[in-house]
Amino acid sequence: MADIDGKYDCTVKSPLGDQKMVLTVRSDGTTFTGDVSGAMGGMDVTGEVAGDKISWKQSMTVPMPMTLDCEATIEGDTLVGSVGAGAFGSFPMSGTRVG
Repeated sequence: MADIDGKYDCTVKSPLGDQKMVLTVRSDGTTFTGDVSGAMGGMDVTGEVAGDKISWKQSMTVPMPMTLDCEATIEGDTLVGSVGAGAFGSFPMSGTRVG
């Protein structure tokens, strides 16, 4: 099983500019728990694990209420993925493990 647990400094390339966030992942078999924190607030998240891939949903309220569909692949200390924002499309996400 891939070593995906840790804290990642992430950047989402959105139409509103780069959105910084910190994602914490604690895996347990085929699921993970953790949290996301950033300039737009923080929240607990729960998601799925498939090898080195993770996926989760998170809610946001700024600039408008929306549920984001997030997925990423973790290889070593690097996270690469995307954030789906419904009708607004999908935006690239990248991150580096910091702890």
